[in-house]
Amino acid sequence: MSDASEAAARADVFARQASAMRGPLAAYFRRRVRNPVEIEDLVQEVFLRLTVRGTPSNTDHASAYIFQIAASVLADRYRRRAVRHADGHVVLDPSLRDEHDFDPDRIYAGKQALNAAAAALMTMPERTRTIFLLRRIDGLRHQAIATRLGLSISTVEKHMVRAIEHLMAHAGDAR
Repeated sequence: MSDASEAAARADVFARQASAMRGPLAAYFRRRVRNPVEIEDLVQEVFLRLTVRGTPSNTDHASAYIFQIAASVLADRYRRRAVRHADGHVVLDPSLRDEHDFDPDRIYAGKQALNAAAAALMTMPERTRTIFLLRRIDGLRHQAIATRLGLSISTVEKHMVRAIEHLMAHAGDAR
């Protein structure tokens, strides 16, 4: 038997062994991955790596070799998910979306409300506006604002109340 035909026979035996491993590989991933949708993709990744690496010279331990690749695929998946903060993503569920989310009238009304709020902000006294923006836009706490502007916390709180009352009064005018 020539070297080429021997390699082809070895590749054929290995391909049959790998094909028989589909079920055990799926079970392996099923025990380790929460999302059942990913299981088939992980199995395919194992077979892709097997195809790229080629047939090993010793096919006696094919299942061990295949599960070693599966462990590597799983480790790479966890690494990718950690780097991409995948567990922190919010799933987009179209059924939770309102059909009128992108209604032109709603968008126009939102822009009008934003313009009215900006106009109301501009009519506030400068210190009140500054305090409001530091709190609501920059997210600073009352203590930090008081320290930055050299005011008491009580004064900062009073300016915040005035700013909110001012915006509420102008919101009533905008309707």
